[in-house]
Amino acid sequence: MDITTLNATERYAAFKPATEPKGTEGGAFQTLAQDFAATLRAGEKTATTAMTGGADPHALVQALAQTELAVEAAVTVRDRVVEAYQEILRMPV
Repeated sequence: MDITTLNATERYAAFKPATEPKGTEGGAFQTLAQDFAATLRAGEKTATTAMTGGADPHALVQALAQTELAVEAAVTVRDRVVEAYQEILRMPV
């Protein structure tokens, strides 16, 4: 392992908590955020296992598809929230 790989790994580990949900309040949003983070973690684990030769290609494709679907859903929710916020800003006072 060369120094650039080590630096990239350290930087990745430093930014990984950005995907973790924060807060201790319960609710549907926190559950969704935890499920999203768990899906990303499972995809990362399967990809790492596949790179070392421990997982079959079908499991990797399935994990990538689930991760892609989760990211697309998160982007859709984000877009809807931004759209609703902009609509509120356009309301006359």
